[in-house]
Amino acid sequence: MLTLEKLDSFGANTKIGVQRCANKEELYLRLVKMIPGNESFKKLEQAINKNDLDGAFQYAHGLKGVLLSLELTPLIEPVVQITELLRNKNKLDYSKYLEMIETRRQELEEICNS
Repeated sequence: MLTLEKLDSFGANTKIGVQRCANKEELYLRLVKMIPGNESFKKLEQAINKNDLDGAFQYAHGLKGVLLSLELTPLIEPVVQITELLRNKNKLDYSKYLEMIETRRQELEEICNS
């Protein structure tokens, strides 16, 4: 069962996250559970693989907003990095950023399913 304690151990700032959900812990946890399955992770990778930097930026920027709202710090950091690189349309190998994001997404998924 997903708990605030597990998310705190993951590195999330649940105190602020819950506050942003009108202090409703149940709502916060329900929203967090939706994150690992968010299609934007897949679509971000697909857009980068197609060299669609504008599309990739849109997916990264959307993820950034959601993750910041929920204060999922371990996922925020690599998503913010890739968002800023995509904002500037830097042509580079994004694989290390995608790997960091996927690793953290999987960690969150495991926490949500435990």
